[in-house]
Amino acid sequence: MEEEDEGLSFTIKGCEIEFDKLLTSWMVIDFSNNQFLGEIPKTLGELRSLIVLNLSHNNLSGPIPSSLGDLSELESLDLSSNKLHGRIPMELNNLGFLEVLNLSQNNLVGPIPQGKQFDTFTNDSYIGNLGLCGLPLSESCDNDEEAPTKSERDDVLNWKFSILMGYGCGLVLGLSMGYIVFTTEKPWWFIKIFERVQHRFAKWYRRKLFR
Repeated sequence: MEEEDEGLSFTIKGCEIEFDKLLTSWMVIDFSNNQFLGEIPKTLGELRSLIVLNLSHNNLSGPIPSSLGDLSELESLDLSSNKLHGRIPMELNNLGFLEVLNLSQNNLVGPIPQGKQFDTFTNDSYIGNLGLCGLPLSESCDNDEEAPTKSERDDVLNWKFSILMGYGCGLVLGLSMGYIVFTTEKPWWFIKIFERVQHRFAKWYRRKLFR
């Protein structure tokens, strides 16, 4: 199964058949139970009227093309029993009319897309893909979470630094007040001034921290 610039070519029993152009009015494609090799052509995403796509029980390899997410009318997608690998494209979540999904018996990995139509599919849609995780499977994707970006790490460090600075300033002011209280006979004037300064500092720090 090969992809041409504008169409598809198939080799069946040593005889090559070419489709120079794809008929975008096709509604059903069933090429199941053949010996097709190679990757799924990205040009299949141009068949916007397609309702059923069945490429199961072949020897197709490579990733699932994200262009299949453009098949807005698709109701049934069967890619089972091939040698597909990689992740399930998040673009498949755009298939709002998809009622049947079978990706079983492949080598797919990573998290299963969540939401929309994907919430209606059961384990049978994914069986035989040992690298998949997430609902409806029992395998959790907790270890698959992305590491925080540099900007996120910098934000956390800045937030922690601001807290430490606040505690540090409060500690310095507190020690200063304690020293003056114990070394002067009439510290009340300082205490009143310190309370006003501390109150203003607390308001400024809260605004800075939660800005």
